[in-house]
Amino acid sequence: MQTDIDPRSLIGRKAFDRNGTKIGTVDEVYLDDATGVPEWAAVRTGLFGRDAFVPLEPSEVVDNTLHVPYERALIKDAPDFGVGRHLSPEQELQLYHHYGLDISSPPETPAPSSGDPSFGRVSGQED
Repeated sequence: MQTDIDPRSLIGRKAFDRNGTKIGTVDEVYLDDATGVPEWAAVRTGLFGRDAFVPLEPSEVVDNTLHVPYERALIKDAPDFGVGRHLSPEQELQLYHHYGLDISSPPETPAPSSGDPSFGRVSGQED
C-alpha cells in the first residue's frame, strides 16, 4: 500500500474488489503492533452486513477509493472477528491464511539460515 497515506484518511472511503465491484466502506484501519504500519482495513459490506477484514498490502488507493486485489466472494468469506477490538496474533494468522498471504518474518528480522523447526510458529505455541 502507499506509505504516504494517513490511515485515518482511509476511514469512510469506498472499497472495491479486483473486478471493480463495490465491497463496501472502510470502517476502521488496524496498525501492525510492532511497526505501526497500516496492515488491515475493516470494510462494512452492506447496510446490515458485517465488517470484512482486507489486507492493505497489496491494496491500493486510487481516486480516493481502496482497491483490494481479491474477489468479492473471498473478501465476504473472511473470518469475522468483529471490529473495535485488537486483532490477536492468532486472528491475524487466520487472515493471512485466508488470503494466501506470505507470513514470513518482517524485513527487519533476518530469517534463520538453518532449518530451525520453531521458525514461523506463533510465540508460546507448543508441539
